[in-house]
Amino acid sequence: MSARRPLLTATAAGTLLCALWFVPSANATADKEAKPQPATQAQPPASSARDLALADTGSVDTTPYLIGGTAFLGVGAGFMAYSLRRAARPVI
Repeated sequence: MSARRPLLTATAAGTLLCALWFVPSANATADKEAKPQPATQAQPPASSARDLALADTGSVDTTPYLIGGTAFLGVGAGFMAYSLRRAARPVI
């Protein structure tokens, strides 16, 4: 069973990386050109920088990211301590 453990770990890591590859990314640019409007309507051009800008909601609240990152770091450190302690234990 111990010979299969690295293979299972590598498979799980590869699966996670492949799954994350397909996570969409957020882009602040337009994907398509704006359709031209008829000449009878007087509207500003649709490709101005104001139309493509993200919403101005004030400063970015990073509190959830800090809490989540700290939690993941703590869980990872706990797993490392557990695995090191388990490896140091003599087998009877």
